[in-house]
Amino acid sequence: MKLHDFDYELPGELIAQHPSPRRGGSRLILYERRSGEIRETRFTNFPRYLQEGDLLVVNESKVIPARIHARRKTGAAVEIFLARRLSPGVWHAMIRPARRITPGEIVLVGDADHPVTIVRREERGTWRVKLPDGIDERSFLREYGHVPLPPYIRRMDGEEDRARYQTVFAHHEGSVAAPTAGLHFSEAIVRDIARRGVTLVPLTLHVGPGTFRPLASEEVEHNEVSPEYVMIRSECWKEIEEAKRRNRRIVAVGTTTTRALESLASGSLTEREEQCLGGEGYITGWSDLFIYPGFRFQAVDALLTNLHLPRSSLLLLVAAFAGREEILRVYHWAISRKFRFYSYGDVMYIR
Repeated sequence: MKLHDFDYELPGELIAQHPSPRRGGSRLILYERRSGEIRETRFTNFPRYLQEGDLLVVNESKVIPARIHARRKTGAAVEIFLARRLSPGVWHAMIRPARRITPGEIVLVGDADHPVTIVRREERGTWRVKLPDGIDERSFLREYGHVPLPPYIRRMDGEEDRARYQTVFAHHEGSVAAPTAGLHFSEAIVRDIARRGVTLVPLTLHVGPGTFRPLASEEVEHNEVSPEYVMIRSECWKEIEEAKRRNRRIVAVGTTTTRALESLASGSLTEREEQCLGGEGYITGWSDLFIYPGFRFQAVDALLTNLHLPRSSLLLLVAAFAGREEILRVYHWAISRKFRFYSYGDVMYIR
């Protein structure tokens, strides 16, 4: 299977640079897998397409202000993008530009010259960095961190992004990119869903920077995705398993939720040296599950998802769920009707 088979042309003006004026204001594509029918509506109507007894599974990971602007002692600007927390104050990070950075170097942040130590080079072009002593980690990130908007949003982050690049479900800090299907929900829409007899079930998958990395190989099957941390309450997973036995629908909000659910269903979560804390009563582990056409879904029955980049692992997952040719047909239809694409764009419900 070739990666170029998952390509399409998107006019640049359809890449959303800002969120919709209000949560829930996006357009919604309703795609019926059985009939192939495509319809347009508004996301505020999404609750109508759920059924009493459905389980709506959401990712409650919270985005951290992971992008830090620093400077070398020469005055040269350096950007540190925190990727994964290893221990208090110690992170895997990407550094730009990294060409002249040396292990052990100290870069400075803010008017107070807070020192960030570049400890050593790590795998895949990342570095181990240590945040300043003497200042609380969360306080430091809140003061000096920036919202890690994806590279196709060609502007600096602003105050609106601190709220809107975060879902209403956000609870556990750890993501460096938003689980974007969840961005469309407002508190009012969540209440409407609950009134219809739908059970909302949370889990956590901390989205890593790998979500922005292009797949390396033209041969789809030769690619890998970076491991991401998954956490779910044991009682929530039991509820999902019981729902499947009773033929109740599992509706996944987003590709991140889908990867977490399918990793749990297949028993493919793995342990790693750096474990986040889930606590007693949680199932935890790391998912490197790469879903592409041919994958057999065991957990997810319906999927709410944004419109994704060409040749990306996210598009491959959606194509695995609904079929490559059908998804590309829907995308071309969406382009013809000027839907907004990517993180701050519109959304599709596949049922």
